[in-house]
Amino acid sequence: MNYIDGFVATVATANKQGYLDYARKVAQVFEEHGALQVVECWGDDLPEGKVTSFPMAVQRKPDETVVLFWIRWPSKAARNEGTKNAMEDPRMKNAQMPFDGKRMIYGGFEVALDTAAK
Repeated sequence: MNYIDGFVATVATANKQGYLDYARKVAQVFEEHGALQVVECWGDDLPEGKVTSFPMAVQRKPDETVVLFWIRWPSKAARNEGTKNAMEDPRMKNAQMPFDGKRMIYGGFEVALDTAAK
């Protein structure tokens, strides 16, 4: 079963195109190092919560949009090796993240159910 790295962050709303340009470049690097798929999602319908919510989780500011993205790997071992190699790739050395990495939430997940994997 696949392994997923999941991320939630905020991006300056006015910098959507810059973010997508960055995301395309980074996705190419990860795919060249074994990722099966990279998906980037621009927040569209994210209600404000009273206890928790996507905007609250990443301390979204009024001029920011929440993004959700994930990388699908064939396995955790492939993810560990691929991520290590991607981060050592010269193209990643000078890549400036167009968001505040300190407010990004991320983690690795074992796939428990995948209705597309039939």
